[in-house]
Amino acid sequence: MPNPILNLNFEPAIERLGGDYFDIVPAAEFPGHILRWRNDPVFAQLGLDPSTIADTDVIAAFGQFQGREPFLALRYHGYQFGEYNPRLGDGRGFLYGQVRAPNGKLYDLGTKGSGQTPYSRGGDGRLTLKGGVREILAAEMLHRMGVNTSRCLSLVETGEKLFRGDEPSPTRSAVMIRVQESHIRFGTFERLHFLGRQDLIATLLEHVVEVYYPHLMGEKDRYARFFAELTQRVADLCAQWMAAGFCHAVLNTDNMAITGESFDYGPFAFIPSFDPKFTAAYFDYGGRYSYANQPAICRWNLQALAVTLKETISAADLEAGLADYDEHYGQCYRALMIQKLGFPADWDEPVARELLRSTLEFLNQSQVGYHEFFAQLAATFASDWREDAGHILSDSKLPEIKLPDEALQQLFEEWRSEYQRAIKLFPIDADTAIKAQLQRANPARVIVRSEIEAVWEPIFQMDNWQPLNDLLDVIRG
Repeated sequence: MPNPILNLNFEPAIERLGGDYFDIVPAAEFPGHILRWRNDPVFAQLGLDPSTIADTDVIAAFGQFQGREPFLALRYHGYQFGEYNPRLGDGRGFLYGQVRAPNGKLYDLGTKGSGQTPYSRGGDGRLTLKGGVREILAAEMLHRMGVNTSRCLSLVETGEKLFRGDEPSPTRSAVMIRVQESHIRFGTFERLHFLGRQDLIATLLEHVVEVYYPHLMGEKDRYARFFAELTQRVADLCAQWMAAGFCHAVLNTDNMAITGESFDYGPFAFIPSFDPKFTAAYFDYGGRYSYANQPAICRWNLQALAVTLKETISAADLEAGLADYDEHYGQCYRALMIQKLGFPADWDEPVARELLRSTLEFLNQSQVGYHEFFAQLAATFASDWREDAGHILSDSKLPEIKLPDEALQQLFEEWRSEYQRAIKLFPIDADTAIKAQLQRANPARVIVRSEIEAVWEPIFQMDNWQPLNDLLDVIRG
């Protein structure tokens, strides 16, 4: 039987741009192929019936790379920790293909760990199995939390032993398929600017608008409007990260997509508590990409992109596009956090703002578990909170709420009063909606690092994948 994956509605959109944007590369040949994970909901999103796809089909397409060519290693540069690096590009992956889905969107299928390319910079072009597991968990957790994220489609273990400085070595290898709207990065434009190829920037910009912002086609000012809309998308994305308590860790410009999606998860982490200085990457010595710095860094990256577009978009239009970033970010973050507290996103009265301020102050001062706090709010919400603020979180499983410090206890009591005041502004028949909103916005479990290690250890020690699959079931709800 033919492989149904090869019958997807492929479109060579980037390939039609020509060879100035990519290199044609071969896929590595691996000694083994074991399908460790497949994402059937994403197969369905792409237009396939998962029941018609055998595991051997997934291995043939995404482990042995049979039936699809050419594979494109995309060219790009980027600012890494604030320093420009012209020696980048797809170093351990390629664009497998682009698929037009039933929803009308074009999706990239990109590889990770598929072998060396001209941009491997001496590396082996491989992905560790643990790295693949971590990216699956990051993407599925963020998707559950409403973040605009790439998704993993498959993970195939490949039978090689790899040596890494940040994992016990030798470690196992894998190849992963990532699905997202676009792998065109800020750094794709930065490379062309570095080379002085304004003609290629203009071609790429027209392509980006036509494919990813088609509603702007035909507009005389479409490029300026594209940049303004991208700015809003990035502001939205960063607000989603912050509300989710997510620290990306490596927000270089080559890790920023032109569609405003979150992707390429390396040493990410979900914050254990509300610590603005929290950094996820052990090598981020100066805290450039700390949790609290993410909004400013995303704005910095947009400013760097604006430099590459200055000959196509006027300085005034670029400035105008960036002008609303801070306000848009603030509005989106407030709306998301108000939803985490159980209330409508458009509730922006002074009481709502004071409740949010009080919540963040309590979380910061007490260092209770960030995710556990909201999860317990969702689990224990009850109508009697209206009558007695002392009942709020009184049944909580958070041991930290029993605060030994008198000042912290007072802060908690003040927060309780603010939360009760907010509830009482809504009619009692809104309590069901409040509880439902709390449960939608706050998963029962969020994968902090200890949870990742807890599911990796059985894989490492006994090749036991059940704890991972169980955790994914919990994440998906």
